[in-house]
Amino acid sequence: MPLTSTTDPVHGGRWTSLRDGDREWLWQRPDLARDGVVPGDAFVDAGGLEECVPTVRGTPDHGDVWSRPWIRDGDTERVDCGAFALARTIRSTADGVEADYVLVAHPGYRFVWAAHALLDLSEGAELRARAGTTTRVFPEAVPLLDGPWPDGAPWVEGGWPAPRGLRLDRLGPEDGTAVGAVLGAGRVCVHDGADRLALAVEAEGQPVSVALWRNLGGFPETEPYRSTGVEPMLGRTFDLAEAGAGDAACVPASGEVRWRLVLTAGCRCP
Repeated sequence: MPLTSTTDPVHGGRWTSLRDGDREWLWQRPDLARDGVVPGDAFVDAGGLEECVPTVRGTPDHGDVWSRPWIRDGDTERVDCGAFALARTIRSTADGVEADYVLVAHPGYRFVWAAHALLDLSEGAELRARAGTTTRVFPEAVPLLDGPWPDGAPWVEGGWPAPRGLRLDRLGPEDGTAVGAVLGAGRVCVHDGADRLALAVEAEGQPVSVALWRNLGGFPETEPYRSTGVEPMLGRTFDLAEAGAGDAACVPASGEVRWRLVLTAGCRCP
Protein backbone atom coordinates (compact mmCIF):
# COMPACT_ATOMS: atom_id res chain seq x y z
CA MET A 1 0.00 0.00 0.00
CA PRO A 2 1.47 3.44 -0.93
CA LEU A 3 2.07 6.19 1.59
CA THR A 4 -0.63 8.79 2.11
CA SER A 5 -0.10 12.28 3.54
CA THR A 6 -2.13 15.08 5.09
CA THR A 7 -1.07 18.71 5.59
CA ASP A 8 -2.46 21.67 7.53
CA PRO A 9 -1.83 24.83 5.48
CA VAL A 10 -3.69 27.08 7.93
CA HIS A 11 -1.23 26.24 10.73
CA GLY A 12 2.15 26.68 9.10
CA GLY A 13 1.91 24.06 6.36
CA ARG A 14 2.74 21.28 8.81
CA TRP A 15 2.41 17.68 7.61
CA THR A 16 0.04 16.09 10.13
CA SER A 17 0.02 12.53 8.79
CA LEU A 18 2.26 10.18 6.81
CA ARG A 19 0.56 6.81 6.79
CA ASP A 20 1.43 3.41 5.39
CA GLY A 21 -1.73 1.34 5.89
CA ASP A 22 -2.18 1.03 9.65
CA ARG A 23 1.25 2.54 10.36
CA GLU A 24 1.34 6.25 11.17
CA TRP A 25 4.94 7.45 10.81
CA LEU A 26 4.56 10.98 12.22
CA TRP A 27 4.76 11.56 15.96
CA GLN A 28 2.26 14.05 17.35
CA ARG A 29 2.37 16.44 20.28
CA PRO A 30 -0.87 18.46 20.25
CA ASP A 31 -0.52 21.93 21.77
CA LEU A 32 -3.32 24.52 21.73
CA ALA A 33 -0.70 27.28 21.75
CA ARG A 34 -0.01 26.45 18.12
CA ASP A 35 -3.39 27.80 17.03
CA GLY A 36 -2.57 31.42 17.84
CA VAL A 37 1.08 31.79 16.81
CA VAL A 38 2.32 34.72 14.74
CA PRO A 39 5.72 35.36 13.13
CA GLY A 40 8.33 36.03 15.79
CA ASP A 41 6.75 33.78 18.42
CA ALA A 42 8.78 31.08 20.17
CA PHE A 43 8.53 27.74 18.40
CA VAL A 44 5.65 25.50 19.48
CA ASP A 45 6.46 21.83 18.90
CA ALA A 46 3.31 20.05 17.72
CA GLY A 47 5.08 17.09 16.11
CA GLY A 48 4.40 16.05 12.52
CA LEU A 49 6.69 17.31 9.77
CA GLU A 50 7.56 20.99 9.87
CA GLU A 51 8.92 22.97 6.93
CA CYS A 52 11.94 24.76 8.43
CA VAL A 53 13.31 27.58 6.24
CA PRO A 54 15.50 29.74 6.04
CA THR A 55 17.09 28.16 9.12
CA VAL A 56 16.41 25.41 11.65
CA ARG A 57 18.23 26.67 14.73
CA GLY A 58 19.02 30.31 15.34
CA THR A 59 16.70 33.17 14.41
CA PRO A 60 13.88 32.69 13.70
CA ASP A 61 13.83 29.39 15.59
CA HIS A 62 12.70 26.59 13.25
CA GLY A 63 12.47 29.14 10.45
CA ASP A 64 9.89 31.62 9.24
CA VAL A 65 7.09 29.55 7.68
CA TRP A 66 5.81 27.37 10.55
CA SER A 67 4.10 30.38 12.17
CA ARG A 68 2.37 31.65 9.01
CA PRO A 69 -0.78 30.49 7.25
CA TRP A 70 -0.25 28.98 3.82
CA ILE A 71 -2.61 29.33 0.84
CA ARG A 72 -3.79 26.24 -1.02
CA ASP A 73 -4.24 26.60 -4.78
CA GLY A 74 -5.26 23.28 -6.31
CA ASP A 75 -2.49 20.79 -5.51
CA THR A 76 -0.02 23.52 -4.53
CA GLU A 77 0.40 25.21 -1.15
CA ARG A 78 2.19 28.56 -0.87
CA VAL A 79 3.54 30.91 1.77
CA ASP A 80 5.09 34.38 1.38
CA CYS A 81 7.63 35.51 3.98
CA GLY A 82 8.70 38.77 2.38
CA ALA A 83 12.35 37.91 1.73
CA PHE A 84 11.27 34.73 -0.04
CA ALA A 85 8.20 32.82 -1.19
CA LEU A 86 7.86 29.04 -0.99
CA ALA A 87 5.56 26.73 -2.95
CA ARG A 88 5.05 23.01 -2.33
CA THR A 89 3.22 20.47 -4.50
CA ILE A 90 2.69 17.00 -3.01
CA ARG A 91 1.64 13.97 -5.02
CA SER A 92 1.32 10.24 -4.44
CA THR A 93 3.50 7.79 -6.35
CA ALA A 94 3.33 4.02 -6.77
CA ASP A 95 5.28 3.42 -3.56
CA GLY A 96 5.33 6.68 -1.68
CA VAL A 97 4.94 10.44 -1.70
CA GLU A 98 6.91 13.15 -3.52
CA ALA A 99 6.89 16.87 -2.79
CA ASP A 100 8.24 19.39 -5.28
CA TYR A 101 9.38 22.74 -3.90
CA VAL A 102 10.13 26.13 -5.45
CA LEU A 103 11.69 28.94 -3.42
CA VAL A 104 11.72 32.37 -5.07
CA ALA A 105 14.02 35.14 -3.82
CA HIS A 106 16.63 37.62 -5.01
CA PRO A 107 19.71 36.00 -6.56
CA GLY A 108 22.33 35.34 -3.88
CA TYR A 109 19.80 34.73 -1.10
CA ARG A 110 21.14 31.94 1.15
CA PHE A 111 18.99 29.57 3.17
CA VAL A 112 18.77 26.25 4.93
CA TRP A 113 15.66 24.10 4.49
CA ALA A 114 14.73 20.97 6.43
CA ALA A 115 11.75 18.63 6.23
CA HIS A 116 11.73 18.39 10.04
CA ALA A 117 9.96 15.02 10.29
CA LEU A 118 9.38 13.87 13.86
CA LEU A 119 8.81 10.13 13.62
CA ASP A 120 6.81 7.85 15.90
CA LEU A 121 9.39 5.12 16.52
CA SER A 122 9.94 2.23 18.89
CA GLU A 123 13.03 1.97 21.08
CA GLY A 124 14.43 -0.62 18.65
CA ALA A 125 14.33 1.63 15.58
CA GLU A 126 17.51 2.24 13.57
CA LEU A 127 18.65 4.83 11.05
CA ARG A 128 20.56 3.34 8.12
CA ALA A 129 23.02 5.30 5.96
CA ARG A 130 26.17 4.42 4.07
CA ALA A 131 28.96 3.49 6.49
CA GLY A 132 31.63 6.16 6.69
CA THR A 133 29.34 9.02 5.56
CA THR A 134 30.81 12.27 6.87
CA THR A 135 28.63 13.33 9.80
CA ARG A 136 28.67 16.60 11.70
CA VAL A 137 27.80 16.67 15.39
CA PHE A 138 27.11 19.79 17.39
CA PRO A 139 28.07 21.18 20.81
CA GLU A 140 25.25 19.55 22.77
CA ALA A 141 27.07 16.25 22.11
CA VAL A 142 30.30 17.32 23.88
CA PRO A 143 29.82 15.11 26.98
CA LEU A 144 29.24 12.05 24.77
CA LEU A 145 32.22 12.34 22.40
CA ASP A 146 35.69 10.89 22.37
CA GLY A 147 38.27 13.64 22.73
CA PRO A 148 38.10 17.38 23.42
CA TRP A 149 35.98 19.88 21.53
CA PRO A 150 38.00 22.40 19.47
CA ASP A 151 37.73 25.93 20.81
CA GLY A 152 35.04 27.91 18.99
CA ALA A 153 34.08 25.13 16.59
CA PRO A 154 30.37 25.10 15.59
CA TRP A 155 30.62 21.36 14.86
CA VAL A 156 33.04 18.46 14.53
CA GLU A 157 33.00 15.67 11.96
CA GLY A 158 33.32 11.90 11.99
CA GLY A 159 32.16 8.85 10.10
CA TRP A 160 28.67 7.34 10.29
CA PRO A 161 27.37 5.51 12.33
CA ALA A 162 29.63 6.57 15.23
CA PRO A 163 31.14 10.03 14.61
CA ARG A 164 33.78 10.75 17.27
CA GLY A 165 32.74 7.55 19.04
CA LEU A 166 29.08 8.51 19.46
CA ARG A 167 26.82 5.76 18.11
CA LEU A 168 23.86 7.46 16.44
CA ASP A 169 22.16 4.82 14.29
CA ARG A 170 20.31 3.29 17.26
CA LEU A 171 17.40 5.56 18.15
CA GLY A 172 16.90 3.86 21.49
CA PRO A 173 15.13 4.33 24.83
CA GLU A 174 15.18 7.48 26.92
CA ASP A 175 18.59 8.15 28.50
CA GLY A 176 18.42 11.89 29.19
CA THR A 177 20.44 12.96 26.12
CA ALA A 178 19.57 15.08 23.10
CA VAL A 179 21.94 15.46 20.13
CA GLY A 180 21.74 16.77 16.60
CA ALA A 181 23.78 15.58 13.65
CA VAL A 182 23.94 16.25 9.91
CA LEU A 183 24.87 13.44 7.53
CA GLY A 184 26.54 14.42 4.27
CA ALA A 185 24.21 12.28 2.18
CA GLY A 186 20.87 12.86 0.49
CA ARG A 187 19.23 9.54 1.35
CA VAL A 188 18.65 7.46 4.51
CA CYS A 189 16.34 4.65 5.59
CA VAL A 190 14.54 4.09 8.89
CA HIS A 191 14.02 0.50 10.07
CA ASP A 192 11.45 -0.06 12.82
CA GLY A 193 10.55 -3.71 13.26
CA ALA A 194 9.16 -4.91 9.93
CA ASP A 195 8.41 -1.34 8.77
CA ARG A 196 10.64 0.75 6.53
CA LEU A 197 10.65 4.40 5.53
CA ALA A 198 13.16 5.81 3.04
CA LEU A 199 13.72 9.58 2.98
CA ALA A 200 15.63 11.44 0.27
CA VAL A 201 16.14 14.94 -1.12
CA GLU A 202 17.15 15.82 -4.68
CA ALA A 203 18.38 19.27 -5.71
CA GLU A 204 20.56 20.08 -8.72
CA GLY A 205 23.43 22.39 -7.87
CA GLN A 206 22.61 22.72 -4.16
CA PRO A 207 24.12 21.04 -1.06
CA VAL A 208 21.94 18.20 0.25
CA SER A 209 22.11 16.30 3.53
CA VAL A 210 19.95 14.59 6.14
CA ALA A 211 19.75 15.84 9.71
CA LEU A 212 19.09 13.71 12.77
CA TRP A 213 17.57 15.07 15.99
CA ARG A 214 17.85 12.26 18.53
CA ASN A 215 16.11 13.52 21.64
CA LEU A 216 16.02 10.69 24.17
CA GLY A 217 14.40 12.71 26.92
CA GLY A 218 17.12 15.35 27.10
CA PHE A 219 15.17 18.34 25.73
CA PRO A 220 13.77 20.76 26.73
CA GLU A 221 15.34 21.35 30.13
CA THR A 222 11.91 21.59 31.74
CA GLU A 223 9.49 18.74 31.06
CA PRO A 224 11.70 16.89 28.54
CA TYR A 225 10.21 14.30 26.20
CA ARG A 226 11.42 11.74 23.65
CA SER A 227 11.31 12.74 19.97
CA THR A 228 13.24 11.67 16.90
CA GLY A 229 13.65 13.90 13.86
CA VAL A 230 14.91 12.55 10.53
CA GLU A 231 15.19 15.57 8.26
CA PRO A 232 16.18 15.73 4.57
CA MET A 233 17.89 19.11 4.11
CA LEU A 234 19.24 21.69 1.73
CA GLY A 235 22.41 22.88 3.42
CA ARG A 236 24.73 21.16 5.87
CA THR A 237 24.15 22.90 9.20
CA PHE A 238 21.22 23.69 11.46
CA ASP A 239 21.91 27.40 11.88
CA LEU A 240 22.18 29.57 8.77
CA ALA A 241 24.33 32.04 10.73
CA GLU A 242 27.03 29.34 11.05
CA ALA A 243 26.97 28.32 7.38
CA GLY A 244 30.24 28.65 5.53
CA ALA A 245 30.87 28.22 1.82
CA GLY A 246 28.81 25.29 0.54
CA ASP A 247 26.90 24.90 3.82
CA ALA A 248 23.69 26.60 2.62
CA ALA A 249 21.55 26.67 -0.49
CA CYS A 250 21.91 29.79 -2.63
CA VAL A 251 19.43 31.29 -5.09
CA PRO A 252 20.99 31.49 -8.57
CA ALA A 253 20.54 34.17 -11.23
CA SER A 254 17.17 32.69 -12.22
CA GLY A 255 15.75 33.80 -8.87
CA GLU A 256 14.46 30.37 -7.87
CA VAL A 257 15.62 27.09 -6.34
CA ARG A 258 13.78 23.84 -7.06
CA TRP A 259 14.08 20.59 -5.15
CA ARG A 260 12.22 17.36 -4.43
CA LEU A 261 11.50 15.41 -1.24
CA VAL A 262 10.99 11.68 -1.81
CA LEU A 263 9.38 9.48 0.88
CA THR A 264 9.07 5.78 0.16
CA ALA A 265 7.41 2.93 2.03
CA GLY A 266 10.10 0.29 1.72
CA CYS A 267 13.81 -0.21 2.16
CA ARG A 268 16.10 1.79 -0.10
CA CYS A 269 19.19 1.57 2.05
CA PRO A 270 22.27 3.18 0.50
